[in-house]
Amino acid sequence: MADIPNLRSLTADEFTTSFQALGQPAYRSAQILDWLWKKRVSSIDEMSNLPVSLRETLKEKYELSAPTIVRAQGSKDTTRKLLLKLKDGRFVECVLIPASPALYGEQSDRLTLCVSSQVGCAFACKFCASGLLGFTRNLTPGEITAQILLAEELAGTRVNNLVFMGMGEPLANLPNLLKAIELITSPEGLHIGARHLTISTSGLVPQIKKLADHPRQIRLAISLHGATDEVRSKIMPVNDRWGVDELF
Repeated sequence: MADIPNLRSLTADEFTTSFQALGQPAYRSAQILDWLWKKRVSSIDEMSNLPVSLRETLKEKYELSAPTIVRAQGSKDTTRKLLLKLKDGRFVECVLIPASPALYGEQSDRLTLCVSSQVGCAFACKFCASGLLGFTRNLTPGEITAQILLAEELAGTRVNNLVFMGMGEPLANLPNLLKAIELITSPEGLHIGARHLTISTSGLVPQIKKLADHPRQIRLAISLHGATDEVRSKIMPVNDRWGVDELF
């Protein structure tokens, strides 16, 4: 049996299409998006301005589960690592990183979150603990965005910057990643500016080209770790497929 889709994996356009199929007025999708991303409810029953019959239909067709924080290390003024348990019992990490103190020593209010995109990783870079685990599965758009919601709830403030540099190779999960980015940058979603998003890659050249065609002005970071093929191939197997010259 296929997994039931998570409401937080649906874009505004997908909501509109789904609600047309259910014979519901278009404004219902705006109401649900508000509950999901602004009010951040944890259950469909909390969506009190929806008819009971519609809430029951939503519960039949969708879920609203989210990862849970099982461990948080660090304190508010230092880097904090969060261990999250997913619905299937797998684990991923995300990391909250406060900015360095401002000019006169006061605490900066800028907060960065390092986000995971996969459970484990298939690319086996020698310096990366995620690669030692091997690859298990891709994260869904809802699991990617849930990391932001949980981190903001723990921090008690808004995350300003996102770096897709946690567990996994983001560009190996490009369809789900791009859908998550739509949810993150959309005014109906988390409404974080695309220029505040950085995607890090070990060097998947075809996916870099696809990302370059994306209309959002997302930043790209290359995890290089070696300036020659000889050095890079020793520590990053991906270099055997796309060497330094092709990557640049």
